[in-house]
Amino acid sequence: MLRLDVLLAIIGMALVTYACRAGGYAVLRVVRPPPFIDAMLRHIPGPLFAAYVALALSNMGPETWLAAAAVVLTQWKTGNLGLSIVVGVLAVAGLRPLLGG
Repeated sequence: MLRLDVLLAIIGMALVTYACRAGGYAVLRVVRPPPFIDAMLRHIPGPLFAAYVALALSNMGPETWLAAAAVVLTQWKTGNLGLSIVVGVLAVAGLRPLLGG
């Protein structure tokens, strides 16, 4: 059953998210950030992703570390993100029974 309060909360959160993103784009169209801020905005996705991955890997077992190595190697050799994801999932699924994870 659809609850009106839940629907309104979801719509409200979607509007606030859109406003935050659109506001950032609007500001950056008008104001040129200093070179340091510009470089930071261009390069921050990589370190954020690395931090998320490092945190996840620190809480996992050796099968996950080996699967991560397989993902990195696949991505490095092929440059295909989809293939890298599939290799990682298959590596974890195959290594867990072997390594007792």
